[in-house]
Amino acid sequence: MAKAIETFQLTKIYNSIKAVDNLNICVETGEIFGLLGPNGAGKTTTASMLSTILKPTSGTAKVNGYDIVKEASKVRKSIGIVFQDPSVDDRLTGRENLYMHANLYGVPASEQNERINRILKLVELEDRADDLLRTYSGGMRRRLELGRGLIHYPKVLFLDEPTVGLDPQTRDHIWKYIKELKESHEITVVLTTHYMDEADRLSDRIAIMDHGKIVVLDTPSKLKETLEGDVITVKANKIQGLADLVTKWLEINKTHIVNETLEITVQNGKAVMPRIMELANQNDIYVESLLLREPNLEDVFLHYTGRSIRHDSTRELQGLAAAQRRAIR
Repeated sequence: MAKAIETFQLTKIYNSIKAVDNLNICVETGEIFGLLGPNGAGKTTTASMLSTILKPTSGTAKVNGYDIVKEASKVRKSIGIVFQDPSVDDRLTGRENLYMHANLYGVPASEQNERINRILKLVELEDRADDLLRTYSGGMRRRLELGRGLIHYPKVLFLDEPTVGLDPQTRDHIWKYIKELKESHEITVVLTTHYMDEADRLSDRIAIMDHGKIVVLDTPSKLKETLEGDVITVKANKIQGLADLVTKWLEINKTHIVNETLEITVQNGKAVMPRIMELANQNDIYVESLLLREPNLEDVFLHYTGRSIRHDSTRELQGLAAAQRRAIR
């Protein structure tokens, strides 16, 4: 299958922080490719380099066959972007925003009306098209931004944390629109997110990113299959003591404590659960809850990185954000 994106040791360094570290990935034409990781993992920096907003420190990439350093203008003409932060003008109507971006991208005047009406219908904003954007809800603005990113029929659409700050129902609607946009326009979508359910539901393939590197890359189902077992979650009053007992007496090494909950990955979880309760009772440990479930992407991330995706280094993240702002300016 043809490659929509290829990176070649793509690297970005801010001062002493290596935000993206020798990245080598291929994104196939027509797929939704998820970059999954915590804040500060390098997802947005990667998307910013691929969309030519930032120049790489070293290495390069090809987007739609164009080099992001040598042929930046050709890359920009062939992509669409929906930024994490709102970028539509709330002093204009929804329709006026679409006209403005159609003109910026050089859409022929004779085609603009038809394209804009089609986009408005696709994102279900026909009845609000002539209202000022300041009257739109957060979800409506996000839908308009998705539509705006498609106004020039891009081959690749970058979505940077598209549902941050939205309520669950609106997020669900946005996911539906992303799927419909991809299928109706036959485009490649690159999605950056730190939401496990979003990556799992939307992505054909997921690259788990941490500290600027790709830790593992595969389809959501195959990533979960790599854990080869059930996940037992335990809440107890002496959680570290119970973890040590499970490792010593049951000889289970795949244990992690996340948010004061012990997570154990094991084969045949139903048979192991009574043994965990027996250990707890013998050692005066009170078990509040004991649950069995199939592995999810949170477990995959924990397995490959040794920490929860919810764990962030605040100091590192703030330093990286400040360096990014300086680089863009």
